[in-house]
Amino acid sequence: MEPGALTLLVDIIDAGNLSEAARRLKMTRANVSYHLGQLERAVGLQLVRRTTRRLEPTEAGLRLYQHGLGIQNELAAARESVTALGQTLQGRVRLNAPSGYGQVVLAPWLIEFKLRYPGIVLDVMFENRVEDLLSDEVDIAIRIMSEPPPHLVAREMGPVRYVACASRAFADQHAMPTQVEDLRSMPLLTSGVVSRQLRLSAYRDEQRQVLMLEPTLTSENFNFLRQAVLAGIGVGIVPDYVMADDVACGDAVTVLDDWRLSIFGDRMFMLYMPNRHHTRATATFIEHVLARARAAPA
Repeated sequence: MEPGALTLLVDIIDAGNLSEAARRLKMTRANVSYHLGQLERAVGLQLVRRTTRRLEPTEAGLRLYQHGLGIQNELAAARESVTALGQTLQGRVRLNAPSGYGQVVLAPWLIEFKLRYPGIVLDVMFENRVEDLLSDEVDIAIRIMSEPPPHLVAREMGPVRYVACASRAFADQHAMPTQVEDLRSMPLLTSGVVSRQLRLSAYRDEQRQVLMLEPTLTSENFNFLRQAVLAGIGVGIVPDYVMADDVACGDAVTVLDDWRLSIFGDRMFMLYMPNRHHTRATATFIEHVLARARAAPA
């Protein structure tokens, strides 16, 4: 069994289908299919199941995939160790982060990292969608959640606190919520939700309340939500870092401060795939961001 055949199997399974594998490998689809067939004949077992949409590894295919992944990682480490001789730190880091957290909190850390390591290319995507968050196009994802997926490496970056807030002018002109249930009658502004209703969890001491709310304005752009709150459209339910400066200077006020509010989760995690070789650039980036997160004020 040739090592190259095992690494080809890794590329095929990662791609998900033969056409995508052919595109990434710059081969014809027929050529990829031929080499896969040759490997299956060599081991005498079916390695992938072909469905209408994807290729799924069999148990035998998954075991060989792990061996092939190890070979790829060793080859990548060997290439990097030779390339790095006498050079400054280089490479590419592909990051996916929530838009609000990325723009408000993460951006200064990324700029600091880039200034310190100019030879590293940062490819940063700000978005909030969770599905396929660690495709082959992403090395690291940062997400708000309560419990990270068990199949990923999860490094906790700290707690996330949501606040109910409004502009000073809105608070002066309207009766503000004093109980969590009062949010039902308020015009709410918050991040995008899957359906019309927003599932809000609220915690205080041993109490827990879950409300289904219908926001009047939703967006995945937290800068826009901040502007909408300051314009007096309604009460925003957003992570505290979105409105922190406005609350500090008195342009916005918070309510229900004795409650801990949660929409998507209460902790921030850095996520990446296990058993994947991390370049020196990626490993350095991970430690840089985690150090900044740990040093950030609560």
